[in-house]
Amino acid sequence: MSALAGKLADLRRQAGVGVSPMPSTTLLGARSPVPEQLRKLLGVRARAEIAPAPLLSRELDRVLIGDEIAPGLRYVEQWSPWPSAPEQIDLQGLGGDVIARHDLLAFDTETTGLAGGTGTRAFMIGAADWRDGGLRTRQLYLSSMAAESAMLREFAAWLHPRSVLVSYNGKSYDRPLLSTRYRLARLPDPVLGRAHVDLLHPVRRRYRGQWANCRLATVERQLLGVVREDDLPGSEAPRAWLDYLRGGSARDLRRVAAHNHQDLGSLAALLLKLSAS
Repeated sequence: MSALAGKLADLRRQAGVGVSPMPSTTLLGARSPVPEQLRKLLGVRARAEIAPAPLLSRELDRVLIGDEIAPGLRYVEQWSPWPSAPEQIDLQGLGGDVIARHDLLAFDTETTGLAGGTGTRAFMIGAADWRDGGLRTRQLYLSSMAAESAMLREFAAWLHPRSVLVSYNGKSYDRPLLSTRYRLARLPDPVLGRAHVDLLHPVRRRYRGQWANCRLATVERQLLGVVREDDLPGSEAPRAWLDYLRGGSARDLRRVAAHNHQDLGSLAALLLKLSAS
């Protein structure tokens, strides 16, 4: 027994920890300087001491904004005062007609990719219109893939026969993507063939060659005086949504909703800016 104690003391000295009992904290982690021989001599007690320290328990952020209006489908509505919008908006210079303000519906989607086609879906649809002296924004988003049909039905209910769509690159991307999703869900398509003003095209006609590009973020800086802070890039939206579906944090998904909300406000402001110029 005394021989074993002496050997143990020698090994401890070799490890540079002296002959006093070793604090368990010096044994934590994979890079502990304690020799393997000492680990074996300490046996079960050593294994318990060198086990990784438990992480402080922190509740995973799974908080979603809005109300659940169907299983797996959330709804967010916000309103901002906007008394300066005219009752009739002249869109003849933008490829439209003179339209009553309340008939315009700006919309924007957040999707699982930019390729389009049947493999890409919209997991968030946002829309903005003028109501009660202000701009109303409404957002639908999926917290479950199974709720897509419910989201498509709800968005269709927002459109009436006189609704005119307003978008930024929506004729080439958002509208065809939604039409594909309605077709795959075997639902009537409320966006196909509808009057649609795509603001990307007049922006390109007026500012191509003057700006580095005609992305919406560039338009915001150059025309609207909007500079986004802590904005989640649109390219990160698919990852944020899929992370949540796989059990991850909801933080970036909330940032996607904030990004989409800003897009809608910018669409409304850009529409008025271009129609007045």
